[in-house]
Amino acid sequence: MLKQNSAKTVTVNDEKYRYYSLQTLEEAGLFKLAKLPYSIKVFVENVLRNEDGYICTDEDVAEAVQYKSGGKREVPFMPTRVLLQDFTGVPALVDLAAMRSAMKRNGLDPSKVNPSIPVDLVIDHSVQVDFFGIPEAFSLNLEYEFRRNTERYVFLKWAQNAFKNFRVIPPGRGIVHQVNLEYLAKVVDVRDFGDGLTVFPDTVLGTDSHT
Repeated sequence: MLKQNSAKTVTVNDEKYRYYSLQTLEEAGLFKLAKLPYSIKVFVENVLRNEDGYICTDEDVAEAVQYKSGGKREVPFMPTRVLLQDFTGVPALVDLAAMRSAMKRNGLDPSKVNPSIPVDLVIDHSVQVDFFGIPEAFSLNLEYEFRRNTERYVFLKWAQNAFKNFRVIPPGRGIVHQVNLEYLAKVVDVRDFGDGLTVFPDTVLGTDSHT
């Protein structure tokens, strides 16, 4: 597979990391690396790194390199993480909770239902303005938000403790875009997939209309 031929290692501070080199694809005659837009380089690396001969194949890598709109073949994309905000994230959590209930009703282990990649839920659309023009307005508005929506926050606390790969950023920390850029985005991610550390570009799918 192309993935095996593209695997390289780099050592940083005495720690060895694996990465997947696009230069090997260029040497195989698939494209001219200098002519690819940066976004497509990230996309091609993603497909190459996730190549398994089943979900992602050599043909998918070759198709990703072409990046033509209107293509007849779908190409798998595996984001590093998912970013949710409260309007769309809470319903997604309810779906996961319902799936756990269904597992339990069928005599299966409900704890098996988890996000397969890291998910961050930023609560940034909920706080109402009950107080303004006074120094303590912000803290009072937050206090009223937790009182007004106690059931929601009890559910979110349960979800954060129950699901793997899931975190909640509570209200008052900033809007989702700011929180993502300042705290969550890694630019370069490092994961251990069971065979050593792999380094790769951070990619995110967001559910907000303009994330």
